[in-house]
Amino acid sequence: MREDVLTALSTVRDPELDEPITTLGFVASCTVSADGQARVRLRLPTYFCAPNFAFLMVADAYDALVAIPGVRTAEVVLEDHFASDAINAGVAAQAGFVASFDGEAVAELGDLRAQFLRKAVLAGTDLVCRPLIAAGVTPAELVALTLGAAPQSAELDRLRQRRADLGLPADDSAPLLIDPETGAPVALGRFRCICGGRGLPRPASTPMPRCAPGCFGTDTPLANADPRSGGLSESRTTAQISQHACR
Repeated sequence: MREDVLTALSTVRDPELDEPITTLGFVASCTVSADGQARVRLRLPTYFCAPNFAFLMVADAYDALVAIPGVRTAEVVLEDHFASDAINAGVAAQAGFVASFDGEAVAELGDLRAQFLRKAVLAGTDLVCRPLIAAGVTPAELVALTLGAAPQSAELDRLRQRRADLGLPADDSAPLLIDPETGAPVALGRFRCICGGRGLPRPASTPMPRCAPGCFGTDTPLANADPRSGGLSESRTTAQISQHACR
């Protein structure tokens, strides 16, 4: 049963890093009693980790535990965090973020979760596109490429999952390049193949420049709650995430 719990916890991701909390070492302890009582302690790397991020991870861990067949009760406790009391009580009561931080939080975290999933889609598309561009695939060919026609890889599987999490097209016939907000295909006129030199095919002898994740470029602005606010103050509509041409 403990292995089942750890497997379930591996589906819980740090919303900003898009990595499992088990891989990141955030699971401080995990026990399961003979009668199905699961208890998990989480410890984040910093005492002042943004409470919205922390709440998402604790709530997701709780949801993962209660979905395991044979688990009768679940307890997830965040340790060594400045807002642990509010987060632990809120998750245990299934109260939601706003009720857990009554008078401080202005909105639930669904939009923030979707924001980071869109960011993960951008970064994942970049990881799939890079080796194709390095092999000489042109922007026109990339725009026409479908997920089913792209070379199979762990990065492609992960991209499909992130797109499915957002309700975006993820089947074999879906275009590789889509707008992460709408799921619409990216037209060649909106695509800036920065690794190939502003949309031009990159000569094989030209080394690939270092680029930011997601900078294959679709010019799609994303609404982003300022992570430094922890979701406890006004959200801001901020700049595009990693969607700039590399010079």
